[in-house]
Amino acid sequence: MARNYWMLVISAENFRITREMGFTVQGLRTTLRRKAERVEVGDRLLFYLSWVKRFAATVTVTSTYFEDRSPVWKAHKPGEDYPYRVGIEPAVVLEEDEFLDVRQIGPRMDHVKKWTPEWWPLAFQGDLHLIPRKDFSLIEEEMKKLVSARARR
Repeated sequence: MARNYWMLVISAENFRITREMGFTVQGLRTTLRRKAERVEVGDRLLFYLSWVKRFAATVTVTSTYFEDRSPVWKAHKPGEDYPYRVGIEPAVVLEEDEFLDVRQIGPRMDHVKKWTPEWWPLAFQGDLHLIPRKDFSLIEEEMKKLVSARARR
């Protein structure tokens, strides 16, 4: 069982890059070194696409972090790169038209209760967040329903 459940806030463009690489590795920004050091084999990672405000996939971490500065993901600020990386394998991956809208599922998450009700969207800013297992499971179960429905079609 996973020790930690993480939510990675990522652009849709960088999510596509990770997807095109077969969900084998994920880079974390330079500013996330301390958090990268805490990511363990077996941890679970949820992808939240920042600008489109949707949940897209879950993966399992397969390696501790390592450093690699070869350019893979697109920097959105000058001098930004993604040198801290972890091996991953896909668990549940949605198609683009299936991505879960945070406005529908976010208010049900314990993670957002740190904010006043009108400010709950602030819970999805930043880069990498530890979230409660309950929240991760809620979202992953919703994703599994969509994947099952797709398979039946």
